[in-house]
Amino acid sequence: MSACYEGQQFVGIDLHRRRTVLVRMTQTGERLGAMVRFPSTPEALRREMVAALSPTSPAPQVVLEATYGWYWAVETLQQLGARVHLAHPLGIKGFTNRRVKNDERDAADLADLLRMGRLPEAHIAPEPVRALRELVRHRAKLARWRSAVKNSIHAVLAKRGVSVPMSDLFGAEGTALLDALCRPAGGAAGGSGLEPEYAARVGSLRGLLATLEGEIAEFDRRIAAALAGHPGYRTLQQISGIGPVFAAVFIAEIGDVSRFATADKLTCWAGLTPRHRESDTTVHRGRVTKQGSKLVRWAAVEAVQRSSEPAVAAIRTRIADRRGRPGQRTGRNIAKVAAARVLLKLVYYGLRDGQIRALDRGPASPGVTDAA
Repeated sequence: MSACYEGQQFVGIDLHRRRTVLVRMTQTGERLGAMVRFPSTPEALRREMVAALSPTSPAPQVVLEATYGWYWAVETLQQLGARVHLAHPLGIKGFTNRRVKNDERDAADLADLLRMGRLPEAHIAPEPVRALRELVRHRAKLARWRSAVKNSIHAVLAKRGVSVPMSDLFGAEGTALLDALCRPAGGAAGGSGLEPEYAARVGSLRGLLATLEGEIAEFDRRIAAALAGHPGYRTLQQISGIGPVFAAVFIAEIGDVSRFATADKLTCWAGLTPRHRESDTTVHRGRVTKQGSKLVRWAAVEAVQRSSEPAVAAIRTRIADRRGRPGQRTGRNIAKVAAARVLLKLVYYGLRDGQIRALDRGPASPGVTDAA
């Protein structure tokens, strides 16, 4: 068929880091022109999309997989006026089982699923939400690096048999101990200081730790400024166990909460609901799916361990008592996840309504905030 087609076009794009493949077809599945392979740059994508853009034809419907580095491609296509769809990687996992798999087949199959209305779609968050996620996710990564550096310092002291009597090695007393250990001194492990090699490593790690603390503080300021006018930011912090860090994680990762019809839909998206497998008269329900945002699950589970909300604490206590076994943590872990599911429902109502009517309004107790 001629490339000069004035009807509705469906475009499948197989995006890669270096090269991208584009396939165009009609509503009936007929190919429009040949497959196109081009460098993965915004300029090349604009050039190759010219054939699908016409002022006299409907805006092309374009699909690409939610793969590594998809932001720029979606933004470029939206600027061109295309209707962009994002394919969920888990929904098209069957592509890997074909006997013949290449980039052209992948792009054509994406376009076929889209035109038949059977595409498993992923949500495309608006650009401001994606920008906020960059801040929140980088802050979480910095916190993980900080924990790794602290663990490394503990490991060095353990190698040299140095006891740490204080609960926080990085508080005032712990800092004094590290200062004394890093001073030049006699070399035995039982001496007043560490050997030069070990002292140099601890000094380097402390420098990294100070840098990371400064970067975390800077991103905390940026996140607080970005969320200063958000109606749900203060609302979520009314929940015991949720402070500025966890509230920012929930807002950034969830985005527009109205895309979830119910609180149960949100907990399912977050991967906090049990797996369900049913066939004929056989039903298997297993562990939670863990298919959603890792950050949301982490924030919810961490928050419930700091929370004193009656609705959350009651669920956690009841399940821990029912499922617990002497000497085992299974029941407690199951209870934490179940309580996290309840807490995430409170988050849903806080973001949707701007208030959480289920919160206990009794005598105020000292708030517990996150410390991540």
